This record gives sequence, structure tokens and C-alpha cells, in this order.
Amino acid sequence: MIHKFFTYLWYKGNLILSIPFLPLSLLFFLIIVIRKFLYTKILKRYVSKNKVIIIGNLTVGGSGKTPFTIWLSNYLKKNKKRFSIISSGYSSNISSPQIINDKSDPHEVGDEAVLIHNMTDNMTVSSNNRVQSNIFCDQYDLDYVIHDDGLQHYRLPRDQEFIIVKNEKIKNKFLLPSGPFREPYFFHPHGKFISSNYYYNDIPGFYSKISSIKNSMTGESLSIEDHRFKNSSLITAIADNRIIIEELKKYKINLQAINYPDHYRFKKSDFDELKLPILVTQKDFVKIKKLNLKNIFILEQIIVPNGKLIELVEKLL
Repeated sequence: MIHKFFTYLWYKGNLILSIPFLPLSLLFFLIIVIRKFLYTKILKRYVSKNKVIIIGNLTVGGSGKTPFTIWLSNYLKKNKKRFSIISSGYSSNISSPQIINDKSDPHEVGDEAVLIHNMTDNMTVSSNNRVQSNIFCDQYDLDYVIHDDGLQHYRLPRDQEFIIVKNEKIKNKFLLPSGPFREPYFFHPHGKFISSNYYYNDIPGFYSKISSIKNSMTGESLSIEDHRFKNSSLITAIADNRIIIEELKKYKINLQAINYPDHYRFKKSDFDELKLPILVTQKDFVKIKKLNLKNIFILEQIIVPNGKLIELVEKLL
């Protein structure tokens, strides 16, 4: 209920509703200013021997960080770069760095860490301590250490910041809890801002699209226009499922959409009453896989970058 209330307050509600929370936002601003000053000017920080790339966002909720991390990783791999990827292991219970493998449990190491490993086939490290994970990666001679998330983790200096934003108007520009912002824009004067739902060539950006739908039991890739998906259920546990819903509706799919909280731990009973084909994201499937359900179909998504983004990455890296 609290999550739904603040989501409405930040993105749909009248700005007047945010006024009572402004004193808390001012307090929050003072805290993050002091925190940033301490970590960047006074406290000792760990300096990686490899170049550090931070991929993050300024607002609460999904912005496309992990899809961009996967795309950038595969782009670097194609260009013969050596790198490792660090995931925070959100909702995981591991305290020491662990290399993800095909047997890693997403409930232990984090669903995003498993997804990144699956989609890049590159060394992916997870723990709840980013500095320790970076120290672990510094055992290797690499070109880059890529952090999926971690923009606000100032104990770790960075060489590049890619800040992912959605190309939409957010009227509420307040800091938490009055608004959805974790930090103001001026905290990152050298950050490179990239739109996650934009293809035109005037700003660096990308968009994701569904390329096919995979049968989770047989591995067969099917067309999104296959008649069997005309009436389907969409089950997600991501921060924002609006773009997926809009894309599926373009194909005249009649959807029964259910969205659980981000990183939700699925149970078999969540699917008991669903008779239609069940569509799920690649991120969610890493948690659903062990349930051995027969009626699950995976939305295979690809990232399409624009020319400005390719130019930016080539120039910086």
C-alpha cells in the first residue's frame, strides 16, 4: 500500500499533495550533500586498478539500467574488451563476492545478476558490498569493471557514469519522499545521460523491443503474432511494466496483466488460477524457472541503440 501511494504521489498525483513531505525532502537533501562531501573529500575511498563504469539512475523505480548493462557488455565483448560486471545482488543474502554460474540461485545472488550472466556469458560478480566485489575483480587484468547500479555509491570513484533516464515528462522533480529523485542532476556534472525509451538521433538513446516469444519447456522461439497469444496473461515483478503492456497491445493481444513488486519471489500458487498462456520477462523467468511450469512463455527482448549512443560509447570507451 505504501509503495502504491508514493508511486501515485510521484507520477500521477497533484504536486500539492507533495507539500507536506517537503520538510523531509529538505532533510534528505542535507543528508545526501553531507554524505557525498564526506565520501568524495574526506573519507578514504577504494581506487580500482581497472577503469570503473557506473550505470545508474536518479529516480526510484526501473529506468532500463540492467538492459543497458547487458547491451554495453555485449558491445564491449564484440569489440574484444576484457571486463567484469558487478551486480549488487538486490534481495540476495551473500556478503562475499561470488561469480555467477549456471547453477546460481537468483534468490541467493539476485535475479538481475543471474539475468546478466545468462545474457552476456561474461564474468558476473554479485555481493551486497560493491567495494569488495570490485576488489575481487581487480585480481584480473581487465579493461573495465562495469557496475549495474551504484550511482550513489561514492566509496568507489568512477571513470564514467552512464545515467539512464526515461524520455518522459516527470512533473514532480522533488527529492524523496516528496518526489521520486534520489539525487539532483547537479550531483553528476560529468555523467552521460542516456534515454532508455528513445530511438531518434538527436540525443543518445535506445529502446527495447520484443523480438520473439520463447516456449520455456521446448526452447522454441515463436512469433509475437502467433495466434496462440491472442489472449494471454502477463505476469511481471518489475518496477514498471507499462512499456511492455503498450507494445503487446500493438499486436492486438488481449492481456490480463498482473504486476507484483519489483524482485518479488514467485510461488507456484501465483500461477494456479491462470489458464491462458502466461507471458513473463527474461528477468522474471530466472526466478520462475525452478517452478517447472508448463504454460510459461518468455518475452525475448533486444536493445536497439541509436547512432548518438553508439557515437558516445565509441568516443568514451
